[in-house]
Amino acid sequence: MARKGAKRHLKRLAAPTQWYIERKVFKWAVRPSPGPHTMRTSIPLIYIIRDYLGYARTGREARKVLNEGKVLVDGKVRKDYKFPVGIMDVVSIPETGEYYRVLPNRIGKLILHPITEEEAKIKPLRISNKRMVKGGNLQLNFHDGTNHLVKLSSLTDETKDAFRTADTVLVKVPEREIVEVLPFDVGAFVFVVQGKNVARMGKIVEVRQFPGGWPDVVTIEDKEGELFDTLKDYAFVLGKEEPKISLP
Repeated sequence: MARKGAKRHLKRLAAPTQWYIERKVFKWAVRPSPGPHTMRTSIPLIYIIRDYLGYARTGREARKVLNEGKVLVDGKVRKDYKFPVGIMDVVSIPETGEYYRVLPNRIGKLILHPITEEEAKIKPLRISNKRMVKGGNLQLNFHDGTNHLVKLSSLTDETKDAFRTADTVLVKVPEREIVEVLPFDVGAFVFVVQGKNVARMGKIVEVRQFPGGWPDVVTIEDKEGELFDTLKDYAFVLGKEEPKISLP
């Protein structure tokens, strides 16, 4: 008989290369639950507690820590040990005063970047696409699979075009209130989240469009003045001239 439903198992050798886990010590890995991020751009919460932070030696100990409600993701208590934690998510442990943001490093691995308690209240979200929904309102769909509903009645003629695809919005967590919109324009500060130039950053110099459905390419200048190219989908705007969050 054919298998019903999605796969529920994952071998360590087949796990995403973005995870910092040992691959030949054990056979099986924890498969993330369906959630806000894809499997390639996230890591199960149990690995953050056990393998990254070292607060547990075994999976059972890590699940016990999570069940006590001491770990927050984007300001909300998460007890599901398979919960996917992805790029730009904020992991908070108020009891120890530790706050981290999930970011890729130069070799594409997901790391925990220490941040302050004040910065942990802000999360950047990249607008993947937008659509009109029932009632004539605007739905913004973000890179982490979440969305936000904007009532057009609250927009003026000056702000009705404020939300564009590839722009970034800064939201408060856990309220998810939009604080600021960072447009994807020439001169904006971007952080590369995928590709061979992952974790590089700089200012947009040029955006090139190609006919025939080919993806747009962005030329970026880093702080040393070196130019490099990446796909537009890989460039994450984090500020107009300087980043609004701390980076590695």
